[in-house]
Amino acid sequence: MAEKDKYLKLGELLIKEGLITKDQLERAIQLQNKEGGRLGEVLVRLGFVKEEQVAEVLAKQLNIPYLSLRAGMLTPAPDQNLEYLIPQDFALKHNVLPLSRTLKSLTVAMVDPLDLILMDNLKKLSGCEINPVLATQSDIQKAIELFYGKSSMLKEAVKATYEPEPSSEIREVQPAEEELSLDKLIARAEEAPVVKLVDLIIRQAIEERASDIHIEPFKDKISLRYRIDGKLYEIPPPAKHLHLPIVSRIKILAKLDIAEKRLPQDGAFLVKIEDRIVDLRVSTMPTIYGEKVVLRILDSSQVLLNLNLLGFDAQQLEKIRWAINASYGLIFVTGPTGSGKTTTLYAILNEIKSPTKNIITIEDPVEYKLDGINQVQVKPEIGLTFAVALRHFLRQDPNIMLVGEVRDLETAQICVRSALTGHLVLSTLHTNDAPSAVTRLIDIGVEPYLLGPSLLLIVAQRLVRKLCPDCKEAYEPSPEQVKHFKLKTELIYRAKGCLKCNQLGYKGRAAIAEVMVINQELRDLINQKVPFLRLREAVKASGMQTLFESGIKKVEEGITTLEEALSATTGVD
Repeated sequence: MAEKDKYLKLGELLIKEGLITKDQLERAIQLQNKEGGRLGEVLVRLGFVKEEQVAEVLAKQLNIPYLSLRAGMLTPAPDQNLEYLIPQDFALKHNVLPLSRTLKSLTVAMVDPLDLILMDNLKKLSGCEINPVLATQSDIQKAIELFYGKSSMLKEAVKATYEPEPSSEIREVQPAEEELSLDKLIARAEEAPVVKLVDLIIRQAIEERASDIHIEPFKDKISLRYRIDGKLYEIPPPAKHLHLPIVSRIKILAKLDIAEKRLPQDGAFLVKIEDRIVDLRVSTMPTIYGEKVVLRILDSSQVLLNLNLLGFDAQQLEKIRWAINASYGLIFVTGPTGSGKTTTLYAILNEIKSPTKNIITIEDPVEYKLDGINQVQVKPEIGLTFAVALRHFLRQDPNIMLVGEVRDLETAQICVRSALTGHLVLSTLHTNDAPSAVTRLIDIGVEPYLLGPSLLLIVAQRLVRKLCPDCKEAYEPSPEQVKHFKLKTELIYRAKGCLKCNQLGYKGRAAIAEVMVINQELRDLINQKVPFLRLREAVKASGMQTLFESGIKKVEEGITTLEEALSATTGVD
């Protein structure tokens, strides 16, 4: 906008931008003189212009940022206690929303940054200098509802647990209360504050894309943590005396024995968030200060069951697709717990499923339900193990079988024999890299002369956090880093943090992988039972991209940071 345009009135600017006519402006001014109100609001009410257009023009005039809810920019920063700086009633009354605080500067979204009285009141209320940004009234109202109505509700509920109640039934738990009657345990677990608190803990975790909730008792406090993109983050916890009621409430939901506190228990329950169903798996573990509870959140709406979106590069995808479209053979996905193995297998099944194929899975547990696929849950207590199910699978006329994990020789042998007799078998192993899977299978007793011909492909993978595309910051790596990591780019990126990523600097995760195709040379080496190092050298010589190289490639592409890539591949050559 030209310098002289800064001094034009809003109506003149809207005409200059071609958004309204002079006649429309005059009609709006007449109505404004009659009924009052701001000119922009009158123009919107008359239908001459949209609310967003007025805000954008006003932002240009005042030379301040315009933020929209649709673009995800009206998200207050977490863990800054912004709801205490600007209380909900004040925010609703004046259409303002606190977004972030840096030292003594508070960024606030508002409809009218020219309201000097409001600016002064905000300064006095917060004790900060006000940095205004512009947003529409409807966007601010929706954002206020989201922030104060949901994310802040948990903080308010947690805060209330520390306030003494004159006739409170919920009080500090004494050691003697270990002998609480079952009826009293149930009554305390079903009190309204406890029910609300558990609901809010679960809701906020789901909204923040957490994969796990950890509730841990210690001597004088409870620890509450969410795992987001593989990292644990602390959340303000409720008061210590609520530990037993919270655990009991979760046990009731998961249909566990609330009277049993000495042994670990596992259960599950479903919650409905808006229009989607989320599956929660519950695990309890006795500790010296009481039971620790972990809730695994399985939200199918957040899982990418598309091979193209998991992070594999074009060359890796070509090799994977060659193997998964074979008529028979054995495919392994390896890596530690939490490295995305199951998601990769589900994405493979999602791609190759067809009415012409009979696909059966045996899993422990069944994490996500897939249409068109027969999924079986392991139940060792009644004798339904991986090996038993696999033996019966062969009588079910399968084309493709997925085995959740190869844990013993019997399961491994059945997988190998099934692959050799015309079935495509997919499974997982816990190994550091792809060549290690071969040595692991031989070590547990699989004969090399059977293993070599059955294997098609081994994929070893890890997950790295993806940089937030809206705030990632470019910088020039040092000459030592360029030389040591053989970087092929002049600029790489680091995390910064913004409203869209909740100031974390990262949003989502991607796979880094090594994809090992079993060719004739490797089959011969497997048959000869060569040492691991020789096998790995042969694989590298064949052109396989290692986990480390895959991580560095993601760094060069600006997808992740050097620190993330190194952290994910530590201990891998």
